[in-house]
Amino acid sequence: MEYVQLGKSDLKVSKICLGCMSFGEKTESRPWTLNQEQTDEMIKKALDYGINFFDTANVYGAGSSETFIGNSFKKFVKNRKDIVVATKVRQNEGLLSKEAILREIEGSLKRLQMDYVDLYIIHRWDYDHPIEETMETLNELVKSKKVRYLGCSSVFPYQLLKANMIAREHGWAEFISIQNHYNLIYREEEREMMQLLEEEKIVMTPYSALAAGRLCRLPTDEQTLRFKDDRNSNFKYDHSKELDLPIIKRVKEVADKMKISMTLVALVWIYTKPLVVSPVLGFTKISHLDEAMKVFNVKLAEEDIKYLEELYVPHPTIGAIKKPQKK
Repeated sequence: MEYVQLGKSDLKVSKICLGCMSFGEKTESRPWTLNQEQTDEMIKKALDYGINFFDTANVYGAGSSETFIGNSFKKFVKNRKDIVVATKVRQNEGLLSKEAILREIEGSLKRLQMDYVDLYIIHRWDYDHPIEETMETLNELVKSKKVRYLGCSSVFPYQLLKANMIAREHGWAEFISIQNHYNLIYREEEREMMQLLEEEKIVMTPYSALAAGRLCRLPTDEQTLRFKDDRNSNFKYDHSKELDLPIIKRVKEVADKMKISMTLVALVWIYTKPLVVSPVLGFTKISHLDEAMKVFNVKLAEEDIKYLEELYVPHPTIGAIKKPQKK
């Protein structure tokens, strides 16, 4: 495993972050999640590979993702300092109000069976509460040592800059990383966000690096249960599938030429971006994790990178949410 500094923090994280949305109680919208025994198996395998970075959220499995991985860590992690754990807040009652943040961090810590989380991420922007209230409350969590560092997920560039400028003005903790939507068939972050991140020395831990499996196989190939039943991913990608198919076919071409999987081509590509430190990758099968671990032994030629990128066209924003219009 390779490790890298998480932005301006002192956290050393594995270059693969294990996404934990795959763990938790099954629901109607997510019948593909792994039970506790399967979660144990995946966490143990990830730890054996040297993965030390884990990402979850208070709403994954209605909190059961945090519970499951907390149980797994108790079994397999001897020293809390050996792992870096991220969780999120916002998709809950009260959004990012002071009351909600203080309530939700306690719930997350209890479910995780931990005294602190390493990275606390706002799960998108909150238009209902002042960002000053949010940043001040998050800073209180850092001062109390319940949270080590702050991150954000799926916000617009102006929102990230606004939040950090307010924090800077008051001497509060700032966002050091962004977990944003980014992959070969969704590259809208390249328009403005990536320049801002470079100037502010903020790093990316992108989610959906494999476009929920769409970059792993052709649409005509056999699909996984998650691919068929993941409503959130279907919402993200079904509307643009005609635009995306030519790129997916090129991933297949490059994979065949290099005699590797499409998964590896898509993953190696995302690591060519300097701001990407640790993509968040979720797995429902150990074999998929095994395949992803081969990424550090593969390189793409510059001509292949250009070939993969040249067909991209603008997409509607999927991830960051716009302010609801008043009726």
